[in-house]
Amino acid sequence: MKDKKVIAVIGCGRIARLSHFPAFTQMDNVRIKYACDIIPQKAKKMKEDFPIIENCIIDYKDALSDPEVEIVYVLTPNYSHYTITMDALAANKHVFCEKPITVNYELSCKMAEEANKRALLLNIGVCNRYNKSIELLEEMNKEGKFGNIYHVYCSFRSHRSIPGLGGAFTTKEQSGGGVLIDWGIHFLDLVLYILGGAKIKNVTCDAYCEMAKDMKAYKYNGMWAEDTADIENGTNDVDDFISGHIRTDKASISFNGAWAQNINKNEMFIDFLGDKCGARLSYGGKFEIYDGATLETIQPEYDIPNMYLCEDIAFIDSVITGVKNKNHIDNILESAKLLDKLYLSAKNKSEVAV
Repeated sequence: MKDKKVIAVIGCGRIARLSHFPAFTQMDNVRIKYACDIIPQKAKKMKEDFPIIENCIIDYKDALSDPEVEIVYVLTPNYSHYTITMDALAANKHVFCEKPITVNYELSCKMAEEANKRALLLNIGVCNRYNKSIELLEEMNKEGKFGNIYHVYCSFRSHRSIPGLGGAFTTKEQSGGGVLIDWGIHFLDLVLYILGGAKIKNVTCDAYCEMAKDMKAYKYNGMWAEDTADIENGTNDVDDFISGHIRTDKASISFNGAWAQNINKNEMFIDFLGDKCGARLSYGGKFEIYDGATLETIQPEYDIPNMYLCEDIAFIDSVITGVKNKNHIDNILESAKLLDKLYLSAKNKSEVAV
């Protein structure tokens, strides 16, 4: 294809390796000119595993100064999203930035303002909006099949799964938070999306950092991102358990989330309660419908394509057409605002109006 979009990928960690580079290999309208990481071996290893990568670099500004690069993927830790994205926008590049937008709502708004001022696209990697289950639930709600969705309950709870203990994941200055900003953003964003762009009215929240107060004594069977952990000398000052209630202009939402709990169960689901029917979504999988008229349990049959591939195809299409899609930052800001208000409520131990 003659008109391939030229991409630089900044950050060669897990989300790049497991999600975006496999997607790029299936797309015939992109060129991956650069893979960048401050740890040179990571970029080199990525190039070995994904030969579509043309060059490995350490300094992302080398890619930004290349006029051939049109698109930058920011796949780095949370704290660096703002700086790299703003630099990329200043260099006149379209940007795809992984979730969360950045560490707080104020900086998220500045990113949106800069992208819109420069007429550049800035998409955020809330990948679930391209999950087939989410698309079907959103369509069901639009068509009125639930009747009135009056409440949604989210559970994102796991047994002793704190990621990268002592490293960037558990250092608030770098991550912006713990289980809420890491897992909760996915759950709450997809709920706001399915509800039809619900707007927040007020929130109340409690946050706890209990399970690894003594990091050296913390026991676990497995640890995501263990290579980033620093149990000896690192920091753990983020939430490992979160609980809250949200009122919106469309429905109320309640949730419990745990990176780590002393209950050996993974409870990852969302319940949508409507007056005509309800649905339980198994996170990352399919859903069941509970029909209030017939009392039937319905299990819809459908395939779930790779949501990362769908997300990346849609972003490149947006760059080509100039049309903002559902992952454009303008459509994600309400989720970023929600996280900020929940953390504020937890800090103040009081309800927060929006």
